[in-house]
Amino acid sequence: MKLADRIARLGTETAFAVSAEAAAFAAQGNKVYPFHLGDLNLKTPANVQAAAIKAMQEGRTGYCPNGGIPQLREILAEDVSAARNVKYTMENIAIQPGGKPTISKFFMSLMNPGDEVLYPNPGYPIYESQIEFHGGKAVPYGFIEGEKNFEIDTDMLESRITPRSRLLVLNDLQNPTGAECSMAELEKIAELVRKHDLWVLCDEAYFDIRYQGRSKSLVSLPDMVDRCIILYTFSKKFAMTGWRLGATIGPKEIIDVIIKLNVNDESCSNHFIQYAAIEGLTGDLTEARQILATLKERRDQAVDILNDIEGIKCLRPDATFYLWPNVTGAMQKTGLTDYDSFRKTVLQQTGVSFCTRLHFGRPLEGEDQYYIRLAYSGINTPEIEKGLGKLKAFIEQ
Repeated sequence: MKLADRIARLGTETAFAVSAEAAAFAAQGNKVYPFHLGDLNLKTPANVQAAAIKAMQEGRTGYCPNGGIPQLREILAEDVSAARNVKYTMENIAIQPGGKPTISKFFMSLMNPGDEVLYPNPGYPIYESQIEFHGGKAVPYGFIEGEKNFEIDTDMLESRITPRSRLLVLNDLQNPTGAECSMAELEKIAELVRKHDLWVLCDEAYFDIRYQGRSKSLVSLPDMVDRCIILYTFSKKFAMTGWRLGATIGPKEIIDVIIKLNVNDESCSNHFIQYAAIEGLTGDLTEARQILATLKERRDQAVDILNDIEGIKCLRPDATFYLWPNVTGAMQKTGLTDYDSFRKTVLQQTGVSFCTRLHFGRPLEGEDQYYIRLAYSGINTPEIEKGLGKLKAFIEQ
């Protein structure tokens, strides 16, 4: 069999390989502390579940409009508009089966073969995969470790813009670093977008996963709402990762194209789950708020322990459910000087499973610090304490 040439350009999420290693280690009778995968072990709010069941019982199990049911599109437009101080209508909304489809449909709608796309590195690996799969040139930009948060290296970003640059991927409230753009960063990015006539994918999957303050969006800045496509997902806010429901939000001319792609790809998103999403947006938020409270407790426990380990420095992000600790000193202390040996040895010796910098893109030239990613969304607080306690003992022994 000869596969299509484009398949050779298709990447993957190597975090799933880490998950498989952890599962194999656990199958041998070992205890695993799972910090590797950004899934949630928290229940979807009961009222959201009940709304889906009710919709099924009422017969909402067939096809529905390709762009989503009008009721959800209208309610989501109001919710997103209020949070970002812009004005969207249902014509700016295309419901999707999860957050990921927005990534590929953004590139299919706006990128021609050979176009350059600026994307974050470290970052969600599907950006690079989809850019290259669809024939674009992936151009990475990096981050700088600041005093309180990671910051986009805007000088690097600007230096990598060329006449062939067409698109920019901005994952604010970022996976894997937890980085959140300051207003100064957003203003600089907006300036570059205007100057170079770029379209922007604003991946805001974690916009509502924050523990203090308010999230900001590039679309709120002058002229940006007509240049940006927002990736929206219900997965995080309502612990609905397996429900597979999200939305593409942006100018009508692009949303019309996205809906046409919906027709070709999956016809429509799940019908009855859209009624669950309506309940999430308009109903009782008590359990949704408890999800945030639980995640905050886990974040604080993990950050406190990590910063008490010799050779590790961990910032305390106000959003997402990821930590990106600097483990350069810890690796030097243990004599494990490459990522894979450090990760695998820690798993074998302590049961703590995590991803490293290598799972989020190829290291950029000049990187001399080492980082790992810990997701605390799928591990309870007592297990965080036990697992990271074993990590501390291993590193400091």
